[in-house]
Amino acid sequence: MIERLSRTIQEERLPAPDYELIAKKLRHIVGDDGVSASGADRLATCRDYWPMGTLWFLEGKAPALPDLVVWPRSTSEVAAVLRLAGEHNIPVTPYGEGSGALGGAVPLQGGIALDMKRMDRVLELDRDNLMVTVEPGLNGARYEEYLNRHGFTGGHFPQSLRCSTVGGWVACRAAGTFSTRYGKIEDMVVALEAVLPDGKVIRGRKLPRTATGPRVDHLFIGSEGTLGVITAITLRIWPYPEKRIYSSYIFENIERALEAIRRLVQAGARPAVVRLYDPAETAHHFPDCEVPAGHVILIYLFEGAAGIVAAEDELAARLAREEGGVAAGPAPVERWLETRFNVSLASKLFRQGAVVDTIEVTTSWSKAAEIYHAMQKALLEVEGTVLATGHYSHVYPEGAALYLTLVGFPPGDKREYYRRLWNAAMDSCLALGGAISHHHGVGLHRGLWMAQEHGQALEALRMIKDAFDPQGIMNPGKLGLGEVKKWPE
Repeated sequence: MIERLSRTIQEERLPAPDYELIAKKLRHIVGDDGVSASGADRLATCRDYWPMGTLWFLEGKAPALPDLVVWPRSTSEVAAVLRLAGEHNIPVTPYGEGSGALGGAVPLQGGIALDMKRMDRVLELDRDNLMVTVEPGLNGARYEEYLNRHGFTGGHFPQSLRCSTVGGWVACRAAGTFSTRYGKIEDMVVALEAVLPDGKVIRGRKLPRTATGPRVDHLFIGSEGTLGVITAITLRIWPYPEKRIYSSYIFENIERALEAIRRLVQAGARPAVVRLYDPAETAHHFPDCEVPAGHVILIYLFEGAAGIVAAEDELAARLAREEGGVAAGPAPVERWLETRFNVSLASKLFRQGAVVDTIEVTTSWSKAAEIYHAMQKALLEVEGTVLATGHYSHVYPEGAALYLTLVGFPPGDKREYYRRLWNAAMDSCLALGGAISHHHGVGLHRGLWMAQEHGQALEALRMIKDAFDPQGIMNPGKLGLGEVKKWPE
């Protein structure tokens, strides 16, 4: 039955191997329960949360299907699987929990979906040096729960915390909502172990800083499975925070609120959470707060040593007042904490025929407000768009990340509408010098703009890809590194 399922963008890879024979060889590596060709398993690993994949699924279609699903349990098994794949020219797509938003987990040329969820152990907790080493398939919520039980925090809280893996965070260069204090995932990674496409294993040293040339293991941060397979990760951790302070402020407009944030972080304060919502999202997310129409809300969460967070909160309050902000108390922050993982509205809208997506970009402070207004205008001008709202979700001394939520009811073909929507977003972002992604990564879809994002540097990245993976078996078509035929048509 699954063989007759329409595969909307799957591409052929020739010559096609004998997958029954391959499955038999794989069982010698990972055991009988480590390989599957069943329809259910192939469907479960054929996509992520890319909206186009969701729309196709609702139509009874799949973007592409793996031929086999493999569950390794160790680095040596991963190495043996990749050697076998290389011998038979079989594509391999690493798979975590499928929480990506851009088609990065779609097995564009079929082959093997390498599901990493059985590699989910904590390998070492280094209390003295505040490091932990884990396998890539460890669920994000379980990772944080483990650290909390031992008196620590990992500081990484993406909205996908409960449905993503640590390996997935590293592979797509993710950010958690507490990133202003703890950093993005690349700031947390100390060292990686990874298997190259030929089966060789590389291991970075678990040391805080080195100057012995480029860190080869760090090339895998953001590589999205295109260079090999991450099999162990050593990360920085922190003592569980002594104290938390919640505060929020109402401003007349985004510009004044952004200025208060910029002054705070450039003064050296590091609130764990900084979120600034535009008027529409303020009204939607904080209905119980008495916010005047057209105003915006800014929330802060400070955590850490009691004396430090008290000083940060005091400074934030003073700067907010100087920029015209009015204190709104801790309630908005408490509401955000209660609802931050709730994404149920999107699934309801999909079932009602809508196209729903989120787009996050990053920009300098000097363009932070302008890029919001420009992108919102461009998106609302696309016929069928009924909503384009935004909030600033991550801030740093150099700038901020803008996160846009989009809802459309296109009058015609949804695929064509989706293209127009993203063209409008990316063109308006690039025109103002923004980066086309902050934490969702590239996957399949954003690859269409990677040449504009990187220029000649993309050719250097392709050279690295060719050196690591000369056969091109690792997650083909992703990061804009290889030709994608059907999706851009």
